[in-house]
Amino acid sequence: MRETATEPEGRLLRAWQLAVLRFAVTLDDDDRMHVLGVAGEVDRLGGADDAFHFFRRTSAELCTAISGQDADQEAVIQRFLAQIDNVRFKRAFEAAVARDRTPPKLVASRIKPNNDLWRGLAPRRATGT
Repeated sequence: MRETATEPEGRLLRAWQLAVLRFAVTLDDDDRMHVLGVAGEVDRLGGADDAFHFFRRTSAELCTAISGQDADQEAVIQRFLAQIDNVRFKRAFEAAVARDRTPPKLVASRIKPNNDLWRGLAPRRATGT
């Protein structure tokens, strides 16, 4: 995101970039739809003219490339990376789209049942107060 944008526009552009990053991590259709929704909002900032579809077009192209369904996926991704000024965001996006990354695992429960929670502790004694 270029820093020349006004504050509300800058926030919306950042939200779009983060939506693209989230889709790159999850590859979930709901996240793809969120990217396209935010892209529509950014396009509306261009004015009342409905002919401005840059972000919707770019988002659809990016999501297809990230999903690995585009023959030119590497060029599309590199073009997007070239436009990112924030180094941390750029690194995160590169890691998310890396070819050798393992896909995210769905975790049913992060809490492991532990029946021996109190094992090793001295028993509680009743106090006669």
